[in-house]
Amino acid sequence: MENTNNGVISTPRIDKVLYTGKTHTTGGREGKSSSSDGRLDIRLSSPGSTDPGTNPEQLFAAGWSACFMGAVGIAAAKAKVTLPEDFYVNAEVDLGLSGVAYFLQARLNVHLPGVDTEVAKSLLETAHQTCPYSKAIHGNIKVETNLI
Repeated sequence: MENTNNGVISTPRIDKVLYTGKTHTTGGREGKSSSSDGRLDIRLSSPGSTDPGTNPEQLFAAGWSACFMGAVGIAAAKAKVTLPEDFYVNAEVDLGLSGVAYFLQARLNVHLPGVDTEVAKSLLETAHQTCPYSKAIHGNIKVETNLI
């Protein structure tokens, strides 16, 4: 959560670092990125390109959707709700222009079959409050969360 001091919003201080992801990237959108532990080694390409590789928007969508699923799981456990085995999140991250400036916007399309709609909405709201990715982009980009 955000701390306020005389109306000024500040970023919370991390008391204990649990993990640090480290990557080395060269060549920007047409380059290559690898992790310090060697588990990630990918080529990068611009969105819409026919060149081999992925792009930052896809990587962000993958990371955020995985993290968000974990946050939904934590919310469900606290609420004593059993999640269906076929629960999934389809994340869509748009790269766009407004005038000459680049921006992102996103949609999280969440499939929770068999979970009551109001309960599912509550789980998604709670997940947005706890997911580190959701917190990082809160108020910075337009985000839609949809039950599908």
